[in-house]
Amino acid sequence: MKIARIDFGAAGGPQVTYGPLGEYAGLGGRAMTSLMVATEVHPLAHALGAENKLVIAPGMLSGTTGSMSGRLSVGCKSPLTGTIKESNAGGQAAQVLARLGYAAVVLEGKPLGNDLYKIVINKDGIQVIVDNSLKLLDNYPLVAKLRTEYGDKVAYMTIGSAGERMLLAASIACTDPELRPTRHCGRGGVGAVMGSKHVKAIIIDDAGAKMRPPKDPDAFRDANRKFVEGLRKHPVTGEGLPAYGTNVLTNILNEAGGYPTKNFKSGTYEGSSKLSGEAQAELEIKRGGKATHGCHRGCVIQCSGIYNDKDGNYLTKQPEYETTWAHGGNCGIDDLDTVAMLDYMDDNIGVDTMEMGVTIGVAMDAGLIEFGDKEGAIRLVEEVGKGTPLGRVLGCGATVTGKVFAVERVPAVKDQAMAAYDPRAVQGIGVTYATTTQGADHTAGYAVATNILKVGGDVDPLKTAGQIELSRNLQIATAAIDSTGMCLFIAFAIMDQPETFQALLDMLGSFYGITMTGDDVVALGKKVLSAERDFNTRAGFTKHHDRLPRFFYNEAIAPHNQTFLMKDEELDDVFNW
Repeated sequence: MKIARIDFGAAGGPQVTYGPLGEYAGLGGRAMTSLMVATEVHPLAHALGAENKLVIAPGMLSGTTGSMSGRLSVGCKSPLTGTIKESNAGGQAAQVLARLGYAAVVLEGKPLGNDLYKIVINKDGIQVIVDNSLKLLDNYPLVAKLRTEYGDKVAYMTIGSAGERMLLAASIACTDPELRPTRHCGRGGVGAVMGSKHVKAIIIDDAGAKMRPPKDPDAFRDANRKFVEGLRKHPVTGEGLPAYGTNVLTNILNEAGGYPTKNFKSGTYEGSSKLSGEAQAELEIKRGGKATHGCHRGCVIQCSGIYNDKDGNYLTKQPEYETTWAHGGNCGIDDLDTVAMLDYMDDNIGVDTMEMGVTIGVAMDAGLIEFGDKEGAIRLVEEVGKGTPLGRVLGCGATVTGKVFAVERVPAVKDQAMAAYDPRAVQGIGVTYATTTQGADHTAGYAVATNILKVGGDVDPLKTAGQIELSRNLQIATAAIDSTGMCLFIAFAIMDQPETFQALLDMLGSFYGITMTGDDVVALGKKVLSAERDFNTRAGFTKHHDRLPRFFYNEAIAPHNQTFLMKDEELDDVFNW
């Protein structure tokens, strides 16, 4: 494995160099991106300037025959939050890049002039090519155009017009097995950083490349088999997610009183049943779509799906729970077709669905449109795609929009919007929102698993007891899982099944020819978090940034009629390990 660096500020145009892993040996995914950004990027650099770097890294097991190993990490200093950022996605990019022998591809510097570039990566190396014909294309037409030149046996990473305009909510799209640009490194504005390097597309072609071979093939094969068995017998990864996707959570969170409604004014939504995973799956099947689909080859959970319009034509991938909530209940919209259209538009323009949904909720609170206005919501996202002044404000996220329109209730931490769980009803996720290194990110320490789903134990979501330890342990574990290239949903099975966790350890150990223990996983997670925390400290962040917006402390939410109860000194203890 090697690291490739592309210097866009080099005299005479972009220069590609290749080097060994060196100090980054043994790292992958989030460990690679965060350690590299923390080491090489000045913490006070402008996120859209030449000093920032965009690090693209497959996971430690990506490119192998290991199931669920196709997650790709993209890291940088975030233009949205000002913190360090790792955003990851499924799709085909990680597997293909790893099979070509790259542990990381790093975009550095900043080009002069206005030329737009595409990067072609194959077994012969890396080419950086000027292609101004791609300017301001959105993701679906962009991939369609690239396919006429590079074909259907490659993976594409692209940015839409939002990334090109360097809007702070811009994402990077990765194509799925059907070459649809539906799997997004969504959070933190990573697409804007790719746009700042004038890179419109990355084409990754692994023709002639082979699977990465494990040090002990027999042991790896046996461990992978046991790992898959564990995933298939767990009720979440083997039943709930394959049948209904992540949107199985809509009814569950609504019943728990933790489903934020109309910009976090209530914990329940009267229209939730119309948005549920059950209703969504039934509609998808009725229209000839799919309720079960894998976002990359080698996925055994299959939590995605295919959503067709009322005429039976493909519209978008199955909108995930957070997307359905953000554009649905959060905006007072209970129509799945509207949510699906907004999901398609977000993917096409290239913006984070969560950030955009919360932003529209803030805009509704400001009176730009009314809650429940389906056509108005679509019109606002169209503004983002057009790049109008209003669209540029909205495309820079909830915090910017809240400031421009003087809205007090902006559900964001470190300027990143919260996802579909109200911290007043799910105290543990509030701890994660407040303290994660990357802004309000539910995946960073998914306390919902234990607070609501009772996976890995039972911590009462309405009480403070046990929440700090829960969030701490989950943040450590998540940082490690994000480094392996494994889908985070494996956590449900490995938290409940010691034998499945052991199978994962055995996969890592037999692949690298080492003995891997649970303590090693904890050490890796702590190493990643420590590097991220150090970067943020040097960037000017303090414990006072590890707080929720004040309205969560001051406004009680129905139906439980309570506020966020965690004390500041408790939050300050999360990283005291």
